[in-house]
Amino acid sequence: MEIGLQHYLIISAILFGIGLFALISRKNAILILMGIELILNAANINLVAFSHFGGIGIDGQMITIFVIILAVSEAAIALAIVLNLYNHFSTVNVDEANTMKD
Repeated sequence: MEIGLQHYLIISAILFGIGLFALISRKNAILILMGIELILNAANINLVAFSHFGGIGIDGQMITIFVIILAVSEAAIALAIVLNLYNHFSTVNVDEANTMKD
């Protein structure tokens, strides 16, 4: 059995589904960030798979490195927000951030 494009797309869809479920169902800010990272990794798998199997001429690895750099900067900013949320409310529950509007 040879691993083809369809196998990569199935794995990517599973990762995207798990990330979307974590993003929608969780109230903990850390778990929401983990869901976003899973979604970005699913996109990376798609980029590399289409680059390898598609023969489009676009270098998927270079785009993936750009997405990883973007994810790292997003994680650093989000972690700073989570730490400030914890310092202010002593919890990382996202529902508590709703009171920051007052």
